[in-house]
Amino acid sequence: MLRDHGRGLVATGEICDASPYLRSAARFHGEPTDQRCPVCRRAHLTLVHFAYGEALRQSAGQARRLAELAELAATVDEFLVYVVEVCRGCGWNHLREHYPRGKNPDTGDEGVPTSADIGRRRGERPDRRVRTTTSKVGRDGVIATAGCDE
Repeated sequence: MLRDHGRGLVATGEICDASPYLRSAARFHGEPTDQRCPVCRRAHLTLVHFAYGEALRQSAGQARRLAELAELAATVDEFLVYVVEVCRGCGWNHLREHYPRGKNPDTGDEGVPTSADIGRRRGERPDRRVRTTTSKVGRDGVIATAGCDE
């Protein structure tokens, strides 16, 4: 989509469509990055982490800070984290990746990344593979997954 936008084939409004919920999550729960938005090139991207899992019950799907993910991993056996890049300036958003987290019954390892760990997950154990995607968060706030394992 970005390539098509750069060629003028896709309107900015079609790709800068973050829902009000996603924009709010970026503002209050997001982790700022040094990476500029590939669309507006003015604002820096914010990473928003969403936790999903049966054990989370009513709180599944809520945006979480990295510190909150660490607390969850200490108490919840398994859940998935979805990381969404959001431009708070123009509203561009992209599902960057998703990965499993939680207590590891074999080692007791909580397996939660710190800010410094983001982007270095490729060296993890095979059961904790990174999955990159090309999907986005829909206007209704639902995350659609599509992509390939790396």
